[in-house]
Amino acid sequence: MNSAIKKSASIFLTVLVVFCATITVLAIWEVITIERVGWKLFQTLLVIFGTSAVLLFIFAVLFKANETPQNRPPIQPPSVSK
Repeated sequence: MNSAIKKSASIFLTVLVVFCATITVLAIWEVITIERVGWKLFQTLLVIFGTSAVLLFIFAVLFKANETPQNRPPIQPPSVSK
């Protein structure tokens, strides 16, 4: 997978997790009042985790299948010494 895509996806997911954690902490300390905010944020993070795992699997399989043998170094058989 492209390095820029990996970096941008990891930054996006990190910001999303920090945002959800901040909202949860504010709700725990009753700075904001949202009913069942913890459960909703947990469900949101679970959905984000699941979809990112599926996308990672799909991209890993697609880019692995598109690799050509020319890009890989040749495999040398082990030398046998007597």
